[in-house]
This record gives sequence, structure tokens and C-alpha cells, in this order.
Amino acid sequence: MGPVSAEPSTVPALSPEVTARWQARFRAPRVSLPDWAEDAPHRNLYASDVSGVVEQYAWDRETDTHRQATDRPNGTLIGTLSPDGETIWWFADTDGDEFGVWMTQPFAGGEDTVAVTEVEAAYPAGLEVGRSLVAIGRSTDDGSELWLAPHGGTPRVVYRHADPASVDALTHDDELLVLSHSENGDPRYPALRVLRTADDSVVTEKWDGEGLGLHALEFAPLPGDRRLLVSHERRGREELLIWDVEADTETELVLDLPGDVTAGWYPDGSALLVGHDHAARSELYRYDLASGELAKLETPTGVVRGATARPDGTVELAWSNSELPPVIRRADGPVVLSASDEEPPPAYPVEDRWVPGPGGDVHALLVRPAGEGPHATAFLVHGGPEAADDDSYRARRAAYVDAGYAVVHVNYRGSTGYGSTWRDALTGRPGLTELEDIGAVYDALVAEGVVDPQRVILTGGSWGGFLTLLGLGTQPERWTAGIAEVPVADYLAAYEDEMEGLRAYDRALFGGSPEQKHDVYVRSSPITYVDAVAAPVLVVAGANDPRCPIRQIDNYLGELERLEKPHEVYRFDAGHGSLVIEETIRQVEVALAFALRHVQP
Repeated sequence: MGPVSAEPSTVPALSPEVTARWQARFRAPRVSLPDWAEDAPHRNLYASDVSGVVEQYAWDRETDTHRQATDRPNGTLIGTLSPDGETIWWFADTDGDEFGVWMTQPFAGGEDTVAVTEVEAAYPAGLEVGRSLVAIGRSTDDGSELWLAPHGGTPRVVYRHADPASVDALTHDDELLVLSHSENGDPRYPALRVLRTADDSVVTEKWDGEGLGLHALEFAPLPGDRRLLVSHERRGREELLIWDVEADTETELVLDLPGDVTAGWYPDGSALLVGHDHAARSELYRYDLASGELAKLETPTGVVRGATARPDGTVELAWSNSELPPVIRRADGPVVLSASDEEPPPAYPVEDRWVPGPGGDVHALLVRPAGEGPHATAFLVHGGPEAADDDSYRARRAAYVDAGYAVVHVNYRGSTGYGSTWRDALTGRPGLTELEDIGAVYDALVAEGVVDPQRVILTGGSWGGFLTLLGLGTQPERWTAGIAEVPVADYLAAYEDEMEGLRAYDRALFGGSPEQKHDVYVRSSPITYVDAVAAPVLVVAGANDPRCPIRQIDNYLGELERLEKPHEVYRFDAGHGSLVIEETIRQVEVALAFALRHVQP
């Protein structure tokens, strides 16, 4: 059977009411947590899809005026403000390919201009906009370059290396710059270097050794303050330390919390706003640096996607849970920013499952549809792999439940939020390791009577799409159908075409390049097992995707064609996903239509 061009019009069986409900969740306008200018906190920048496309919006809180700052066919995801609030910086790529240049625009509106003409187009590798200079990171196939551009001066390269590096943090007075680098061999575990911006000299360095990463979060927001907030993993999970980079002294902050923690400064430098992630949910705390007191901020159970402490001491956050849609609110309750007075329909609560697996207990999340089981089920596998599914509002999850499916998320080995050992356990055997955990959850839920083994869909995007195709080939007895969105399909070809930063990540994950570890790449490549695929498969692919490039997907599709395996293809003209809401809805329509044709709920 040859490929079929998937079309949304083929959706069967769903009532108009159900269709309207799941689409309303996608169409409901959303906003991101506003970024605010450090010296002009009334000037804010946020992203919103209120126009139907994700764009950047300027918000003056003093006048409560909002202005759409960017307007591009495929959207604008990345933006920030200068400290004085006078200038918007935004990243201009081409149709989602993530390759481009930084642009600037006056906060009040005006012409867009290339920010630093000497810095050629590249993949972004960090940006720090200071008061007297800007630091820009760029990544290409030749490696990493970090630039300093003084206001009114000549831009210059301050760091260049074949391996990944990024601009991470800048002191309040612009005198010291922190960069992260992977000169020690593994970009998953970067080291930190502090440069003096006056002469590019090295002030100090910090590296915790092999398998232990350091991440610069931010400098204290005070003039002359040299305290840098750093994330480390010396005890097997993400924790915090404060590093005085001038004195080269550090203080570890040992908090009595079981999960991973991150933090940002309160504007007066006296306390930290701590985020704690554990078992698919998150909490916020205020940590007083003088007393060591850790005080919990009362937020509802769910997931905090970002939080910031304002100059007046209030805390603003982006929050949702699996039932209630995202909202930008203060920790003490009031809504801060909303794109619409109309809320989307509520979704469905998740149930927790802990299942014994070959590498330890696996955490899974389950949503059941109405009625008795066993259910037709969709395993929605997250991307990353360094990511996790959680108790947040997910329109795609709810769409599958609306259509009558149970939904299962698996936080397999490789997921974040369960400690460093769990996150790193797939090294040397990516893909196959995660699928063992997915299989363990599958078997447990079949035994429990939740999942009907004759009606199971495997689906995911990016790394989840990779696991979908690999699972269809290595576990053909488990899956009734597969839906792979922007996947890795042919790992050898993907390595050749992907951005250099991902090549470096792959070298660390696989233990070397394809030339050095050819058999390891072949063992983990979906195309190796295409002969064994028994279930029909839908592949969704972005024409401009720099992460999971189109050629390697076409290679896999060619093999399905040659072997006359039933498959369908949906292509869209963007990158690694779409920022256009109607395009996202079309993709979900195609996926649901395919699912309903092959796996009846």
C-alpha cells in the first residue's frame, strides 16, 4: 500500500459538540509569563497566540496599553527587553527553521532593525542585554561563537570553539560575563567560565567533573554584586549554590525538598524565589538568605511554568493543572494578565501510577474516559528526552479523551524530575531503554484491566516521535497504530543534517559519532526495524525542521513505500512544530482521524 496524503476532512464519527470542545481548547488565547525590564518594571513583554499565531506583545502597565510587536506568518517565539525598557529584542528565523538573527524594535513601536550587523545568522546560543553592551551567542555547523557588542563600540568575538557553548549571565554593571562550555567533552554537563568584559580575560572557572553539570541561572540584581546563582547536581538531582565569582567562594543551599529545584532572585537580592518540581507537580518557596528560612507560597496543586518576583515583593506565575487552563496570576490569587475573558473548556484529571520497571519504578500519568475498561488507549510519549509529562493543562491529551480514548503518559528513563541517574540511564542505549519502561507501564495497565491490548496507539512528537517509530519496529506485538510527529526516523541521516548542537548531544548520548559508534546508532535507529512494522503509521513532518530534518523522514517513508506498509503522511511548511494555532488544529484533526479509522474507542 502506498502513502496516503492525510486530510482533516476524513475525521469520522466525532459529534460537532465534541469537535467544538477539543478545538476550543486550542483556540483559547494564551499568554506567557511577562518579562519585565529591570530598570523600568512597568514595561513588559510577553508572547501570545491571541491573533492565532504566537507573537510578541509589549505591555505598558502604567497606561495598561498592549501592542503587538511582531507579526510574521509562522510566528515569533523568542523575545526579551533591554534593562531600561526602551528596546525589544526578538529572534528572526525563517519559517520555523530556528536559524536567524536578533532584531530590535523600540518599545513604543517603530522600525525593526538588525541588532548587531556583524553577527551573522546562526542558531541562537544565549543573549544577555546589558546597560552598556550586549552578549550574543551563536551556533553553526562550525561550532560556537560568543560575541560582545559594546554600545557605540566595535563588536568582537570573545569565545570560539567547535563544541557547544552559550552566553549565560551578565552582572548588573556589565563588567563580568558568564559563559557555559563543553570543552570537557559532554554538552550535557557544561562547565562555567567568567570573563571580564573590559579585556576578555578569564576571572575564574568552575567545573564539577564528568557527569556533573553546572548551569548559571542569574547574577544578583544589584550594582557591584558578584553573587551568581548556579544549579548543580552533586547529590544526584538539581540543587542550588551561590558562587561569589570575584572571591571565588561558594555556598551550597541545602533545602529539605525531595525533587529538583531552581530559583531566581528577589529584586533586592535578599531572598530567592525557589521552584520545586517533583512527581509531575511543582511548588514555589521564598528562601531568605539571611535566616535560611524556607517559606512555601500557597499555590494550587498543579504545574508552575514560570515565576518572577516583582520589585514590590509580589510573585507572579504561570500556572495550570490537568483540569484548569493556564493563567498568569499572583501567588496570592489575583489574575495579572489574560488574553480573553472566555476560558476554554476544562479538561480531565490525571491519575498517578508507579510501575516496577527494569531500571526502577516508572512514574506514569493516566486519564480514563467514561465507561468501564479495558479501554482503547493512546500512549502519548513526551519529547526531549530530557523533559517530563506532568499535571498541566494539555489540549492534545484532552482531545484524545474527548474522542473516547484513555491516555497514558510515561516518564521513562531519560525524563527530568526524577534525579540525575534516571535522566542519564539511556546513555549508550537510547530509545530501547525508554521503550522498556513504556512496555512495563503497558503491561501493568493491561493486567489492571485499564488498557485493551488489541486497541492501543503509540504516539509522540520529536523524541516521542522517534520512540513511536522505534516502538512500532521493536515492539510490533504491542501497538495497533502509530502516530509519529516530527520524528527521528533514520538516525544516521538525521545526524548528518541536524544542527551542530544536537550532533554534539548525540555524540554524548551514543558515546561518539556515527563513525565511532556506527553499530550503536544503527541499533537505535527506527529505520533498522522498518521490516517488522505491523501497524499502520501516520508521520507528521515539518519541511523546515532543523532538529528532525525532512530528508531522514523521507528515507523512512521510502522504506515503508518499498515494503508496501500502510502509512499516511502529513507535511506542513514550518519547523519543529507550528506556532500557528489553526495549523496545530489541522495536525490534531489528521491524527484523530487516523486514530479513529484504525483503533475504535
